[in-house]
Amino acid sequence: MTIVDAPRDALPEHRPLAEADQEGSPTGGVLLRLGHSRFSVPMPDVAEVTGVPAITRLPGAPPWLRGVANWRGRVLPVLDIRALVGVPVTPLPTSARLVVVSDGVPGGLSAGLVAEAVPGVNDVTLDDLAPSPATLPPEAARLVVGQVTDAHGPIAVLDVVALLGLRERVERRRHGS
Repeated sequence: MTIVDAPRDALPEHRPLAEADQEGSPTGGVLLRLGHSRFSVPMPDVAEVTGVPAITRLPGAPPWLRGVANWRGRVLPVLDIRALVGVPVTPLPTSARLVVVSDGVPGGLSAGLVAEAVPGVNDVTLDDLAPSPATLPPEAARLVVGQVTDAHGPIAVLDVVALLGLRERVERRRHGS
């Protein structure tokens, strides 16, 4: 069982990204689907949502580091956190997208987050943030800041700082620590 389950037919009910852009800055985040679970990335942390580009695999990289891609002339690490959050890793469907997240600092850290689909945005504010379920596996709990609920059920809110911090685990591994 995954951390936040929802029927697949409930997911497309969210406002498409194009609608959100026309209405101004949403208060919620970009909604993404990993397996049957729904996750959100806070809107200020999202640089772009795009199709999944060609990804170059890295020898010896952990399974959650899918590889690197060229994003606007920069080398972008591409993360596939499905296994970390308890979602089975299956081949990516044609609906897959890359959600580019950033720490917001010019020239700072960025990473691409693979999503099986990005059905739209959610309007739930972070003021509505509830604690993550105590049943979350420790690996997932480090990546989730809490959860919000909409008409279709719970949505796990990802902690972008924790996602970008995964790079430290790769550096320690490379240096033999």
